[in-house]
Amino acid sequence: MTPATPLNSLGQPLRAAHARIPAEISSSADYERHAVHHIEAQAWRHIQGGCDQERGLAHNRQAFDRLRLLPAPMADLRGGHTRLDLLGQTLAHPLLIAPLAYQALAHAEGELASVRAAMALQAGYLASTLSSHRLEEIAAAAHAARDELGQGAPLWFQLYSQPTREHSLALVRRAEAAGYEAIVWTVDASVKRSGFALPSGVEAANLHGYPSLRQTSQAGARTIILGTPLADAAPSLDELAWLRASTQLPLIVKGVLNPRLAREAVAHGADALVISNHGARVLDGVVSPLEVLPSIRQSLPATPLLLDSGVRWGTDAVKALALGANAVLLGRPVLHALAVAGMLGVAHLLHLLRTELELAMAQLGCATLEQLGPDCLWNNS
Repeated sequence: MTPATPLNSLGQPLRAAHARIPAEISSSADYERHAVHHIEAQAWRHIQGGCDQERGLAHNRQAFDRLRLLPAPMADLRGGHTRLDLLGQTLAHPLLIAPLAYQALAHAEGELASVRAAMALQAGYLASTLSSHRLEEIAAAAHAARDELGQGAPLWFQLYSQPTREHSLALVRRAEAAGYEAIVWTVDASVKRSGFALPSGVEAANLHGYPSLRQTSQAGARTIILGTPLADAAPSLDELAWLRASTQLPLIVKGVLNPRLAREAVAHGADALVISNHGARVLDGVVSPLEVLPSIRQSLPATPLLLDSGVRWGTDAVKALALGANAVLLGRPVLHALAVAGMLGVAHLLHLLRTELELAMAQLGCATLEQLGPDCLWNNS
C-alpha cells in the first residue's frame, strides 16, 4: 500500500524548501505566510499553537503592539554599533535563537541548518535538550562554521531536568565536553499538556536510553497531576543550587516571570535569567514577559536579562531592550524561515531582524544598545 502523501494544513501536498529566498519575502511575517505550505498539518498546529484558548499567545503580541516608540532625530550616530557583552562573551548583536525543540519538523537538516545560519550571522544559539540532532552534532556543526567563516557567536545548551539528577548531570557533562559555553535551565515547562505525537523519523536524539516521566489519568482517578511523580520531580530552588554546584559554566534560568522568584533564582546561583512564558504554550491567561520585565529589572539592576515569547520584529527587540532586557530570543519565526529555505532562510531572517533593529535604533537616536531606555517609549498611560 502506497503511503499517504503528507499534506499541509491547507490540505495541499507539502512544498520542498526553496533553494533561493522568494523575492516577496522581506519580513518574519512573510516567512510565516510561506511556511504553512512547507510544514505538515499536525506539526504546523503544534508549532503555531498556544495553550487552551490561546489568549496568552495573543497577549504576548498585544504587549509589544501597544507600546509606541518615540523618535529622536538629529542625534549623533557616528561610531554606532550593536555589540554587547553578556556573561563574559562578546555578541555582535542582541538577537539569539531560542532553544527550539524538534527542528526536523520544519526541515530535514533541522538544528544543523539553523546553527550554521546562526554562526554565519553571529547570532547566539541555544541548543535544546529536545533537539532532533544530538547535541554533539550541533556543536560540531557550529564549531566547523566558526572555523570556516572566521566568526561566530556563543553556543549554549538548554537543559530540561531529567527524572534523575544523574541523567541531568550526564547532559551537562556532554554539553561541557562538546564545547557549549553556558547552561540554560528551563524551569517552566516540566508540567504541561503534551498531545502531539512525533512523526516517524523525528525524535529526541539526546535522550536515547534516558528514563522519562509521563502522566495520564482518567475520570475518577485518585491523582491527576498533583501528587504524581511528574509533579514531584518539577524543578526546585534546591535543584538550582545543586546544578550551580555541578558546573563551572555560566548558568541561566529560563522561564521566570515572578519578580520574587527571579530574585531567589539569582540568590541560588543563576548568573542570568530568561524572562519567558514559553511562548504561551504551558499556561493560558499568563502575563506577558514584556509586562513584568521592568519590575524584574528594577529588582535586579545588575543581572543579565534575556526575553522571549512574541518577538517578531526588530522593533520588538528595541522595545524589550528599552525596558531593560540585554537581549532577546527568537522562537517560532526561526522555524518558519527554516521550513521555507533551510539554512539560507534562517540566515536571511536574522539579517532582516538585525536590519530592522538598527533602523529603529537610528530613528530613536541611539547609536549603541546602552542608549536604549524607557525614554525611547511614549508613555500615554
